[in-house]
Order: sequence, then C-alpha cells, then structure tokens
Amino acid sequence: MRASSGFRAVTAAVGLSFAAALTLTACGSDTTGDGTLTVVASTNVWGSVAQAVAGDKVDVTSIITEPSSDPHSFEASPTDAAKLTDASLIVYNGGGYDHFVDDIIGTGNSDQLTVNAFDLLEGGAHAGEGGGDSHEGHDHGDVNEHVWFDVDTVDATAQSIADKLGQLDPDNADAYKANAATFHGQLEQISAITDGIAAAHKDAPVAQTEPIAYYLLQSAGLKDVTPPDFTSAIENGNDPAPAAIAATRQLLTGKQVQALVYNVQTQDRVTQDVRATAESAGIPVVEVTETLPEGLDYIQWQTNTAESLAAALQ
Repeated sequence: MRASSGFRAVTAAVGLSFAAALTLTACGSDTTGDGTLTVVASTNVWGSVAQAVAGDKVDVTSIITEPSSDPHSFEASPTDAAKLTDASLIVYNGGGYDHFVDDIIGTGNSDQLTVNAFDLLEGGAHAGEGGGDSHEGHDHGDVNEHVWFDVDTVDATAQSIADKLGQLDPDNADAYKANAATFHGQLEQISAITDGIAAAHKDAPVAQTEPIAYYLLQSAGLKDVTPPDFTSAIENGNDPAPAAIAATRQLLTGKQVQALVYNVQTQDRVTQDVRATAESAGIPVVEVTETLPEGLDYIQWQTNTAESLAAALQ
C-alpha cells in the first residue's frame, strides 16, 4: 500500500534536509568535469523523453528507475540531491507527484534550467485548480498529475527540452529540434490507437484501481465509472470505506464495466481483491505502471499500454 500523506511529508522533509546539506558543498556547476551537458530526470519516464530529444549529445540520468518505487513517497539520497543540483537541465513531472525535486531545487541555484511537465498541461490552464500543485486535494475529474499519459503534454515537454538544450548548446540546437520533431511523429502513433478506441468504443464504461490513467482514458473516449471515494483512498494510501469497496466490486460482478485498469506498481490487498473479482467475472485487466518496464522506452511502453486497452475492449 502507498505511504500515507503524513509519511510523504516526513520523507520530503528528510530529503530536504539532505538537499540543504548538499547545497553547502555543491560546486554549482551545470556540467560534468569534462564539460559535458547533463540532464537529470525524476523518473525514467521523463528520462526516456529527454533521451529521445538529447540523442547521443547529452548524458541523461534518471533518479527513479526501479519498477517497485513509488515516486509519491520517494526519499532522495544525498547522491540523488547532488545529481539534481549539478545538472545542466532537470526534467520532472511536477504537480506534486515527484515533490522531492521541488524540495531539492528550491534550496539550490535559482537560475538552474528545469522542465516541469505538469506546468505544460494544456498550456498551464490547470493553474489554481484542484489544489494547485499539491498532490492531495486534486479533483481528478479536472486536474490529474499523471501527465505522462497525456500525449499533448508529453509532446510539449519534449519541445521544451529541445528549447532548453538549444540554449545550453546552441551548436546542436537544430539537432535537438529535429529529434523532438521525430518524437512528435512517434507520439502520433499512440494517438492513432486511442483515436481508434474512441471511434469504436465511445463512452464505454471502465474501472480503475487508481486515477493514474485518467488522460489515457480521456483520449480514448472512455468513461471511468469507479467510485471516486475508492480511487482517491487507494491513491492516498488509505483503505477505502466498505461502501466504496462494495460499489467497486458490484461494477465488476455485475459486468457494468468493460475493463479494469490496474496499477501493478502500488497494489495492495484491496486492489488485489478487486483484480481477482474482475478476473472471476471475465472482465479484462489492463496493467499500467508509473515507471518504465525494463527494456522499453517511452514510445514502446505507451504504445503497448494503448494496444492492451484496445484489445481489452474488443
């Protein structure tokens, strides 16, 4: 089960103390010792996006790479903090999802270049809604911090990365722009799959164990009918109320949904029971994760996820 919001607050404070200590000794350089530009991403999801744009001209490192890690409650080590404070460019999710990055960069160089994907959601139209950039309190019907499932936001993030790298490395600015354009074309392949789902299954009802794939379901024209009390409790590391669990189970046993979207990265006894209920009722299960599966890049990962969703609805 996910750490509670209280635990997340403690780990953030610990991460901040590490970062504060490091900034006293950090060199403040934005390159490696040999002058190479470095990009540091909060998770390998954004690391993969950055790598697609950077190509072989920039070193890209991701802080969170383990499939078992939960970025919401991740505690940055002193080594992680040093990587972030010394990076030429930081790429992160934002929206309170990987809050350890905000904690660390808030104590460092105010001129450091960053790309915050959440800030690029619909051109920043989310600002001030659903509790600002705080993870708790989001109204997931309006604003959802899991923006790596939103292709337009990912595209805007790639373009921003290209722009920032072009500032740092003007000689290769055209190469970064070209890489971002290629990535844009690959993203359109994912959109083609979700557009096909929307055309064939408009407003088809589905359930989720968490509101993680909100933007994927939105782009596919599907309707998430899971009780909000259930998904918000699971996301915040709490046990849903018995009534919410019963209502979610009824969706599955009564075959009121066509698929269950299941986050395998933060499963617990409640979500495992929900999955078992879905499988017993013959409801297809679509697995999603919050970091890249081993051996896949962002395009491969999201293409597989979209194809799995399409297959589940057949």
